[in-house]
Amino acid sequence: MKIGILAAGNTPESLQDRYPAYAQMFIEQISDIDPQLEFEVFDVRLNEFPKDCQVCDAWLITGSRADAYSDEEWILNLCDLIRDIDQHGQTLVGICFGHQVIARALGGKVEKYSAGWGVGIHHYQLSEHVSLPHNLSAKEVAICAFHQDQVVEKPNKMQTFLSSEFCQHAGLIFQDQILTFQAHPEFSKAYETELVKLYDGITLSAEVVSKAHQSIANYTLDSEHLMAWITDFLKADKRASKSS
Repeated sequence: MKIGILAAGNTPESLQDRYPAYAQMFIEQISDIDPQLEFEVFDVRLNEFPKDCQVCDAWLITGSRADAYSDEEWILNLCDLIRDIDQHGQTLVGICFGHQVIARALGGKVEKYSAGWGVGIHHYQLSEHVSLPHNLSAKEVAICAFHQDQVVEKPNKMQTFLSSEFCQHAGLIFQDQILTFQAHPEFSKAYETELVKLYDGITLSAEVVSKAHQSIANYTLDSEHLMAWITDFLKADKRASKSS
């Protein structure tokens, strides 16, 4: 089975000697869970797109510094590809920017959030009205976050399964086909710490930075369970075999 990764962003240049690219983070972590999966990366920022959505069995869109509501050519092309993937019934996972651009492409609304940045480890409540895997039996999960934009109106077809006071639509799902997270289950505490330090005093205020460092020190991540779910979700696409 081949997973297509639509690389919408990359690790900041100053951190690339110590941390892999965002696409590679997913490849490494998903491969640790299932070494038999194959991957192909498309750098969509450079307008590198697959010839059609069926060249891969399932898809994942990474995070990005770009605005999902922008009308840059590559973002509009990505929205077209998302709709094509959806129409073909393929599995699709989106992270941060990926979460936002999927929501936009399918009829939702994304904008810069008036309350500012969500940084550090955030806790999200799990919906009681959405069927979730057994390894998510708790009422909330803790994940690294790093964003200012948010989905403020979800697509009609999707359900919200993660939420917080800061982020109403922190996780969206459509049946067994589309799964998105505003936060970053692929980020480690070490990497989140480096990001906070990198943007301290640039885009992040002293108060935001202080709270972020406190959360990283005090809370345990649930990323391992979420990455296992993402892997299982991507592997669950049986539509190709049904149609062959």
